[in-house]
Amino acid sequence: MGLFDSIKARLGSGASAAKATSRINVEARFERMRTSAIGTMSSFFVARDREQDRIVGVKLLDIEKMELFESRFKRLNKPSEGEIAMGMSHAHIVKTYEAGLTTKGQPILVMEYIEGPSLQHIIVKKQESLVEGRRLMLIREMGEALKYVHSRGFIHRDICPRNYICLPDISGVKLIDFGLTIPATPPFMAPGNRTGTPLYMSPEIVRRRHTDQRVDIFSFGITCYCLCSFKHPWQGDEVNGRAALYHDTSPPKDLLQYCPNIDPKLARAIMAALQPKVEERTPTMDQFLQSIRMIKGEY
Repeated sequence: MGLFDSIKARLGSGASAAKATSRINVEARFERMRTSAIGTMSSFFVARDREQDRIVGVKLLDIEKMELFESRFKRLNKPSEGEIAMGMSHAHIVKTYEAGLTTKGQPILVMEYIEGPSLQHIIVKKQESLVEGRRLMLIREMGEALKYVHSRGFIHRDICPRNYICLPDISGVKLIDFGLTIPATPPFMAPGNRTGTPLYMSPEIVRRRHTDQRVDIFSFGITCYCLCSFKHPWQGDEVNGRAALYHDTSPPKDLLQYCPNIDPKLARAIMAALQPKVEERTPTMDQFLQSIRMIKGEY
């Protein structure tokens, strides 16, 4: 069964299904404003939705690459990215308005558009002034978003600065992209699924071991570390795609070495989240958030 057939089968039958499977004519409905990103499995552009009269983000998935990814989970009845995204409703997660198929049979997601920069852009460009005094607030919101994803019974699998988008005035942040997200159930946590962003990938994924929601906590810890220090815990300023190989062969640099003015409680919480040994890592996002709950002031 191909991806199109799989999506169509999930939508069921009847009048409601007929409405759900109606094709979206991309060129007729959307006035393209600019292409924002082209990824390995999708492309994303900003547009005015003529039907709803609002600015939206439009994500078009590559059919062949999506089928290749989904083939890893044959017979497991994995929900599609659209189904997962549509089920997320949280203040710090980008809202997905619609998921379906284009007139060409290509999977499409129509979502809330956030104009601000990604954390990746801020970190790579070393725009420290944008987050000065806001890091603690951002980390809390990032953590709340991930806690919600976990509470819904999923593993995001691609937590990294690229997938956190800031509001235009950096007054908040929202989590995006459920393209690699899987249910947090035994069949999906079995060894072998090596997907994610290498710089933020946990040792369990790299070594093809059993996984659980703690892979996200590891990636979250590195993301917070980079937001605070603008450096990577294993490679400092010089980073490359082989970073994941070092995550369980050498210890991370203590965040306090780079950020002597950070609240020690926050530094300890971040370092606990990115521990390479899963049994030594912060077990849940709720525990991480509780550990920084009493921190006062700004950073």
